[in-house]
Amino acid sequence: MNIAVYSGSFNPIHKGHLQLAEYVIDQQLADEVWLVVSPCNPLKEQKELIDHFLRLDMVIAAISNRKGIKASDVEFDMPVPSYSIDTLNVLSKMYPEHTFTLLIGSDNALVFDKWKDYPEILEKYSVLVYPRRGYDFETVAQHFPQMKLLPTPFYDISSTEIRSAFAQNQPVDEWLEPEVIAFIQENGLYEE
Repeated sequence: MNIAVYSGSFNPIHKGHLQLAEYVIDQQLADEVWLVVSPCNPLKEQKELIDHFLRLDMVIAAISNRKGIKASDVEFDMPVPSYSIDTLNVLSKMYPEHTFTLLIGSDNALVFDKWKDYPEILEKYSVLVYPRRGYDFETVAQHFPQMKLLPTPFYDISSTEIRSAFAQNQPVDEWLEPEVIAFIQENGLYEE
């Protein structure tokens, strides 16, 4: 099987993440999408990050009724911070029967040359890029022609905005699955 590896903080997982994963499967760009929960993203601020086990449980709740989307904790036993090349190589060793494809946003694609061992990623793995508003596809294509640019809709949902809405008791139904809202409320997450 071809597995699309979609790593993220998922703090929290929202409908944009899920819609993108479903798009990849529906368009037969991968057989499955594995949502890899990152304990520590080297490119992100860590202070607002809730415990990675809680984030994994949230992902599991969000995908409970979705075919072809799986949650992965592969990075939980890896050195922190998590680097994509290490994750891809570990997955390739663990599951030699699968091929792995990296799924990233155009914001990350534009700084891909800052990623650890990025030439090795491009040599060994396919890279799918979805659009992020304000991060130009044409520039990505010029710098990394081997990346496949996806004509997906924009998923303009921000985990930061969702956390802020929760802290202010504002509605979040349009952004989150009911199972995720219930999980957040049951565990008292994102409260001020």
